[in-house]
Amino acid sequence: MFHSVWGSGCGVRTAHSLLTGGLTLLLLRHRTDVSPQDDAWPHLQPLLFVTLVTCSTALYYGVSLMDPGYVLTDCDEKEEQETTSQNPGAVRMRRCGYCLLKQPMRARHCKSCQRCVRRYDHHCPWIENCVGEKNHRVFILYLALQLLALLWAVRIAWSGFYAAVTWSEWLLANILLLVAFMVIGVCTVVVILLLVSHLYLISCNVTTWEFMSHHRISYLKQCDSDTSPFDRGIIRNLWSFFCTCGNVVWERVYIRDTFSTV
Repeated sequence: MFHSVWGSGCGVRTAHSLLTGGLTLLLLRHRTDVSPQDDAWPHLQPLLFVTLVTCSTALYYGVSLMDPGYVLTDCDEKEEQETTSQNPGAVRMRRCGYCLLKQPMRARHCKSCQRCVRRYDHHCPWIENCVGEKNHRVFILYLALQLLALLWAVRIAWSGFYAAVTWSEWLLANILLLVAFMVIGVCTVVVILLLVSHLYLISCNVTTWEFMSHHRISYLKQCDSDTSPFDRGIIRNLWSFFCTCGNVVWERVYIRDTFSTV
């Protein structure tokens, strides 16, 4: 399920496309490391760079438009009754006060999207979409590919600065490239911080929302602030995140790992 391209977030996606395309053209029009070389494949590096940027942009649109894991119906009440009867201390699922659907564990209502999202991580204003159970992996892949494109762009911009006798001449000759270098540098730092923080939380099987609101979430109140009832070790957490298809019944994981040790 995908959103409409012309729906909510159209302006943000347009701004992203214009910024990406503008910076790419600016880098390619200068004499840099990726400029056509005097060899057998003069246009190979520019083509590879444009391909990388295109793939990154395609992933951006994919994660921006795809369903993050909307809760479409009530969670299985029969399954919940069986769970609570076997484990009286189990946390009962709450009904959303906005869309009135019974939320599965780890879901949250997003006021921006006006929908409940399974395994809600956060609402990202840059993609104008939630990051949840269905698109979180694509979001991580997008960040990784975007980081590669940005690091290459930093190298390209650095190689394109012209030498000059005075600072005023240097600034006049390199002003546009300098602005591009600064914008790319800021974006690179932001993407690195995002990717590192998300990989850390994934390795702990914790979402951004759970990490930020641990003390307010009913199924986490009985746990220490530095532990998660869903944590099964770094390797299993990473394997579960990247290799599990379909929706996960987090109630079963929670009951097995929490009440089996009581």
